[in-house]
Amino acid sequence: MMLLEAILLTVITASTPLLIAAIGELVAERSGVLNLGVEGMMIMGAAAGIAAAILSGSSVLGVLAAVAAGIAMAALFGTMTLGLAANQVAAGMALAMFGTGLSGVVGAGFVGQPREGIGKLTLPLLSEIPLLGPVFFAQDPFVYAAFLLLGGVAWFLSRSRAGLVLRACGENPAAAHALGYKVRRTRFAAVLFGGACAGLAGAYLSLVLTPFWSSGMTGGRGWIALGIVVFAGWRPSRALLGAYLFGGITILQLHAQAFGVRMPSQFLAALPYLLTILVLVLIMRLRRGGGAGPAALGLNFVPDR
Repeated sequence: MMLLEAILLTVITASTPLLIAAIGELVAERSGVLNLGVEGMMIMGAAAGIAAAILSGSSVLGVLAAVAAGIAMAALFGTMTLGLAANQVAAGMALAMFGTGLSGVVGAGFVGQPREGIGKLTLPLLSEIPLLGPVFFAQDPFVYAAFLLLGGVAWFLSRSRAGLVLRACGENPAAAHALGYKVRRTRFAAVLFGGACAGLAGAYLSLVLTPFWSSGMTGGRGWIALGIVVFAGWRPSRALLGAYLFGGITILQLHAQAFGVRMPSQFLAALPYLLTILVLVLIMRLRRGGGAGPAALGLNFVPDR
C-alpha cells in the first residue's frame, strides 16, 4: 500500500505540469493558432517564478511572476503571428529557442539557491483515509488548479457562447469574420491564455517539483504537452488521460531504474519521448493525417485579404 501510494503521488506530481500546459495549448489550437513555443514559455515561467519567489520571499508573487512571464512570451508570439502574419511554425520554434536562452540569463543568479516549496492543502478527516486520502485530499494547490482549469475549459468550449465563437475562429475564420466576430482578437486572447497556463506549469516545476533553478529544467515537457493535445483529439477530457499516461510513463521508468531493471538507463529515460512519437504516428495513421484538428489550425487570417 505504501509503495502504491508513493507511485500514485509521484505520477500526479509528474503529470500536473503536463496537464496545465496542455490545457492552455488546447485552447490556443482550438482558436486556430499553432504555438510550438510552449517549451520556451514554460521555462521562462520557471525562471521568473523562482527568481521572484527568492527576491520577494513570497511563493504567491513567484507564481504571479511566472504567469506574467508566460503571458509576455505569448504576447510576443501573438504579435508576430496575428499582428504581422508571420509563419506560426517558424515563430513558435523561434519562441521556444528564445525562451530557453533568455531563461538562462534570468535564472543565472539563482542557480542552486534553494527555495522552500509550496505546501499541500489537506482536507481534515478525508486526508487521513488510507491510500485515497493522501492521493486525492492532500495535494498542492497546483493539482487542484489543474482540475479546475480542465473543468472550466471543457465547459467554456462546449457550453458558452464565447467558446463557440473561439471554435468557429479555428474552423472557419472567414465565416466568423463575416458574421462580425473579431477573429484576431479572439485568437490573441486564446494565445495569452495558453501562455498563462504554460507559465503556471513552469512555476510548478521550480516552486513545487524541484524548488530551485537549473538551466533546462523543463526537460522537453513543453513538447510533450503539444503531443498530448494531438493525442487528446483537441478534447479537454482526453487531455487528462494523455497527461497522466505520459506522466505515468515518466515515473515508471524512474521506478524501473530503482528496482534494477536490466536496461540501459538512457533508454528508460527516453521512453516518455519515444512513446510520444509512437502515439502521434499511430494517431496520424488512424486519422489519415490528423483530420480531427481544427480546420484552420496554423493558418494565418488577415481580414482585408
